[in-house]
Amino acid sequence: MFGAPRDLLDKNIRKHVSLVAFYAWVGLGADGLSSSCYGPQEAFLALGQHTQLAVFLAIATALTVGIISVAYTQVIELFPGGGGGYRVATELLGPKAGLVSGSALVVDYVLTIAISVASGVDAMFSLIPPNFQPFKIWVDFVLVGVLVVLNLRGMKESIRLLMPIFLGFVITHIFLIIYGISSHSSGLSLLIPDAIAETQNFSIVSGGAVVAALALKAFSLGGGTYTGLEAVSNNVHTLAEPKVKTAKYTMLFMALSLAFVAGGITLLYLLWGVQHVEGQTLNASVFSKIMSGWQIGDVSLGGYVLPVVLALEAGLLFVAANTGFLGGPAVLANMATDKWMPHFFSALSSRLVVKNGIVIMGILAVGSLIITGGDVRVLVVLYSINVFLTFTLSLLGLSVHWIRSRKGKWVRNLLVSATGLLVCAVILVVTVVEKFSSGGWLTIFITSLIIWLGWSIHRHYLHVEKSIENSLLLTDEDDNCPKCENAPKVDYSKSTAVLVVGDASSGMHTLLWVLRMFPKVFHNFVFISIGEVDSGTFNEETAWRRMRRDSKKMLKRFENYCHRHNMPASSYLAYGTDVVEQLTELADKVIADFPNTIFFGTKLVFENDDILNQLLHNQTAYILQRRLHVKGRNFIILPMVVS
Repeated sequence: MFGAPRDLLDKNIRKHVSLVAFYAWVGLGADGLSSSCYGPQEAFLALGQHTQLAVFLAIATALTVGIISVAYTQVIELFPGGGGGYRVATELLGPKAGLVSGSALVVDYVLTIAISVASGVDAMFSLIPPNFQPFKIWVDFVLVGVLVVLNLRGMKESIRLLMPIFLGFVITHIFLIIYGISSHSSGLSLLIPDAIAETQNFSIVSGGAVVAALALKAFSLGGGTYTGLEAVSNNVHTLAEPKVKTAKYTMLFMALSLAFVAGGITLLYLLWGVQHVEGQTLNASVFSKIMSGWQIGDVSLGGYVLPVVLALEAGLLFVAANTGFLGGPAVLANMATDKWMPHFFSALSSRLVVKNGIVIMGILAVGSLIITGGDVRVLVVLYSINVFLTFTLSLLGLSVHWIRSRKGKWVRNLLVSATGLLVCAVILVVTVVEKFSSGGWLTIFITSLIIWLGWSIHRHYLHVEKSIENSLLLTDEDDNCPKCENAPKVDYSKSTAVLVVGDASSGMHTLLWVLRMFPKVFHNFVFISIGEVDSGTFNEETAWRRMRRDSKKMLKRFENYCHRHNMPASSYLAYGTDVVEQLTELADKVIADFPNTIFFGTKLVFENDDILNQLLHNQTAYILQRRLHVKGRNFIILPMVVS
């Protein structure tokens, strides 16, 4: 279903799975561009009867896109390895700020999937009779499932399939915006003077504070327009070389397209006097009005073109949902590397995608759709709060960085990041206050829950590490054995202890217990290990080389230790994404070379075992034991007790 495994040792594999700027614009930029399907609508509806403010809203939208994009270009330059808002907050504000930012990003990407799918289905159902509305939520579930399968095949494959939809949206919407605005060109020159005059009248009647408050409210509630601008900085590691240059071009494409489409659609709402119609998006309403005069003889073209446009709009939203499956698992993998999330979130499948992250993002997206009933207006509130929490922390980190460093063009950079910080902080505060009772409390609760979960996981992993260190009484000689001259030779026909080594601590624990429990029983000692290739290792060439070097060094230390104690020793090493599968293959090779073998491995055992412990620590030893028992081989698991 998901395709053949990829070869990790292929030197061109990273180039094959990485994205050039155009693919990145499609895969990552779709999230930002698709927000024009619901962000401008929320802002325009918030204006109520005072739609003349939409002119200033369109200008503010374009400027805000520019400011945030330029600020995140700084993030790309400072953190070319990716990580975006999570890495910025972690490195520049501290690990705790990173946990908050990462948790918000996880919720953000879950809601990216949910809101994009829900909004896309809304666009599709705008042309369907109202009595079919109850079926929308089931269509949402099916589409999330399809996207999960596509992304388990690989991000480039999913992007290639969805690219025609993206390009169709861009072409049709740019044409409709230009056509729709030019159709009202006679009144276009009077648009700003009329808006100023009407705003002045509104101010005289209601007061300047009321006007400012309404404009700020509409601007803030339209914050969903800017969601997705952080996607490029989060996924720099997935881009083609040179990564920074590719990321900058992608960000430029995204900013220009989003500013034009979002600002243009806002102007269309005003120029064409669009009104909200139940069961229909504002985009569907305004495009219907624009196409109402399209005739060829007695045939109305609008009736044929509008379904195509809305289908492309729905399609783009599904492409944008794909961004959640690209960015969300990447954030989970980064947090797992820093021990804020279970380690298995950094694991890759044989297709070199973050498989567990993709699956959990799909499950959580379905859950959020069930909780909200697929209501886009509720989802966009939950979405915006988390996005702007991440924006605020990232831009605060950038501002602190430029104040501390004061290098290069730091004044200009500080001005950009500080301006972006002010805008994002205002949008965050206004959205939380304005929509607290309409779903804002829910997103705060969910994000806080993930923060607490991350903190608990982190404490658990640190506690386990400390407990293991305290339980191992190793000398410097044991821990760093020099090479032994005249090492004893292995005898393949004699009894052999095969030790499965995960790391230096567990490996030495296993070896010492074998020597104590079976004195003078084994002639040979063989150490087998797998260099696990996870998301962090695969995405960075230096990390990949370091992992291979450290794995070889660790096994050589065990060999040297045995040789210094006059015990013949050898080692086997392989690399892969599936540790159990690779260990099984290595075990077959060892059995072929050493027929008289017994396997040994270590498993962490907790005094107070619970579901959390089982979830946070893999069951590799048990699975490998079962596989070797099927082959008629003995595998003894030695406990490493964690108090």
